[in-house]
Amino acid sequence: MFNLEGKVILVTGGSRGIGAATVRAVGEAGADVIVHYNRHREGAERVAAEVGSERCHLIQANFESDDEILKLWRKAIAWKGGIDVLVNNAGVMEWAGIEEDFTTWNDVLRKTLQVNVASSAHLCYMAVPHFRERGGGIIITMSSHVAHQGARAPETMAYAASKAAIRAMTQTVARCYSIENILAYAIAPGIVETDIAIDFIERFSSLDDVLAGLTMHEMVQPEDIAAVVAYLATGKSRHATGTTVDMTGATYIR
Repeated sequence: MFNLEGKVILVTGGSRGIGAATVRAVGEAGADVIVHYNRHREGAERVAAEVGSERCHLIQANFESDDEILKLWRKAIAWKGGIDVLVNNAGVMEWAGIEEDFTTWNDVLRKTLQVNVASSAHLCYMAVPHFRERGGGIIITMSSHVAHQGARAPETMAYAASKAAIRAMTQTVARCYSIENILAYAIAPGIVETDIAIDFIERFSSLDDVLAGLTMHEMVQPEDIAAVVAYLATGKSRHATGTTVDMTGATYIR
C-alpha cells in the first residue's frame, strides 16, 4: 500500500471507470480526494462513500465550459487550501468519420478537443503556478495507446488526436518545470474495461473479436491503472518525470 496521507488529490472524471478506481486507490492510501464529475453525481457519491465522505469533496463541472473548468480549480483549492496532485482523467470519446457531414464532424472534433485537451491544459495552467508557490506538485495525465500509433477506427480520429495532444502537453510540463519540483507523468492505457470502451466495441466491433486481438485476451482493468496513479502520486520516482507509462497488457510495446 502506498502512503498518501496528508496529500490532497484532484481527480477529474472521478465518478466512474478509471477515475472512480483512482479515487478508491488514492483514498485507500490515505489521501484527501476532490472528486470531479459532470453528469454522474450518483457515481461520485457512491465512490466517495466507499472511501469515506469526510475525506472526499465532490465538485460538479461541465468541461465544455472554460469558466466551469476554472471555477472547479478555485473550488478545489478552497476545500483544503491547496492541491498536491492533479489527475487529468476526464474525457469523452465521440464518433465522427469522414463519411459524416461536416457539421457533425466539426461538432465532434470541437467537443473532443475542448473536453479532452482544453480542460487538462487549463488545469495545468492553474496548477503549475500553484505548485510553484508550494515548492512542487504532481500532474498525472491519462493519455492512450492511440497517441502513439493512431486508432484503427477512422471514426475516432478526433479522440486519437486529443490523446496525443495531452501527452505532449504533459511532457512539456515535465521538461520545463521539473527544475522546480513540478513532476508530470502520462499514462497510456490500451483498451480498458469501462463504459466508454464497451459502447465503442458494441458500435464498431464485437467483444470476442476485440479480445482475440489483445495479447492477454482481456481488457485492462481500471484498478491496474489506478494503482500506478497512486504510486506516481507519492512522488517517489522524481526522475521518471516526463515518462509515459504504457499499460496495454503487451498488446502494444514501444
